[in-house]
Amino acid sequence: MDFKNFKVSIALRVGFVLLTCILLVNSFYSDSYNLTRLLLLIALVVQGYSLVKYLDKSNVEFANFLDSIKYDDFTQTYTTKRTGTSQDLLYDRFNLVIKKFREIRAEKEAQYQYLRTIVQHVGIGIITFNKKGQIQIINAAAKSLLDIENISSVEDLADLNPELVSSLKDLQTGGRDLIKIDRKGEEVQLSIYAIQLVRREEEFKLVSIQNIKSELDEKEMDAWQNLIRVLTHEIMNSVTPISSLAATVESNLEDVVDDDFNIKNISKEDIEDFHMAVQTIHKRSESLIKFVSDFRNLTRIPIPNKTKICLEELFNTTLTLLRHDIQVHEIHVNLEIEPKDICIEADREQIDQVIINLLKNAIQALEENPENNKDKVITISAGYDGYQRVFINIKDNGTGIDEDALKKIFIPFFTTKKSGSGIGLSLSKQIIRKHNGSISVTSVIDEGTEFSLVFNN
Repeated sequence: MDFKNFKVSIALRVGFVLLTCILLVNSFYSDSYNLTRLLLLIALVVQGYSLVKYLDKSNVEFANFLDSIKYDDFTQTYTTKRTGTSQDLLYDRFNLVIKKFREIRAEKEAQYQYLRTIVQHVGIGIITFNKKGQIQIINAAAKSLLDIENISSVEDLADLNPELVSSLKDLQTGGRDLIKIDRKGEEVQLSIYAIQLVRREEEFKLVSIQNIKSELDEKEMDAWQNLIRVLTHEIMNSVTPISSLAATVESNLEDVVDDDFNIKNISKEDIEDFHMAVQTIHKRSESLIKFVSDFRNLTRIPIPNKTKICLEELFNTTLTLLRHDIQVHEIHVNLEIEPKDICIEADREQIDQVIINLLKNAIQALEENPENNKDKVITISAGYDGYQRVFINIKDNGTGIDEDALKKIFIPFFTTKKSGSGIGLSLSKQIIRKHNGSISVTSVIDEGTEFSLVFNN
């Protein structure tokens, strides 16, 4: 019914064309005048042209409608005469579709402005740029952090810091970097994190930039306070008995020496007391010297001499060295390496030092385990994590470490052991950091402790 008028119009036009054709043919078989034939021929041409134009009109309008969609131009409208014809119906549908597209575009524009406002007001600096380095978005926080107005390319940041440009271009998805820049005479520490995205088959990079100087200063202050607290404790433990014994010896000497430093009567017991006091002072002094020497060693870790180390061979060698302690304490060791041929680039001596220290800690934790009937187990696992980084986990089912001690466990000279020096884990952390890796620990009281090493080879 909607196309009834259209069909009737086409039928009438075709009918008139056929009728004109019949009359024209009939004129050639009758004694018609040439003028009649000419008029019939002209009428046939006009009717054919009118029919073609009528049919083509809808196609042209439909093509124009599609062009407006193609070029995102929804300003055009189609006027209907409300005659009930198919053309009015077509125009109504065109106007309805264009109205819908306008609404969609308005919604997209509103959504874009909404997201743009969020990006501009977020506290973290955000920059997006394509493979050529052309910047697409840079928010107010990024401009403030970098102390710039408007830039069109990341190359424009070279005057600020060439390393910043290299870092922005080289960072891959999940990559992080720390860059120092000078902003108005103030050194600013920037943390940079990047991800790569694809939009309409075009690759671009989204980078977040954050000023972490205040956080670093706060952490540095906490670290210094913790270090000073531990150093003060250790130094006072050695200096206090030395001072006390020296005062005692001085008092005793006053009793056996006159004003002219002539020795009075002195018993064998007094001499023995003097000798013991001096001996104790000597031992405590040596302990203090060793403490200072250990502290100095923490600041003198050499640059790693990296070679290829296969983890299965590394652990087999290390477990052979510790076999006696493992057997004496009846510890069962599980070695889980997958794949078997996994290797890392590292300094063999330094990594040996870290692994041995962690395994000795695990053995000592199991030695202190009060549950005599509980099986003592150390589990060593290694493999690749979700980011294709090599991980090593060393886990024991010992007594565990309480939460307060866990926070201080990597602080130099902090220890929970009676005979520990407190430098093993701190030294291990520095070694792993020099290997561009990380070390972390988790622990549950009466369940055990797990140390995790991650290498970014």
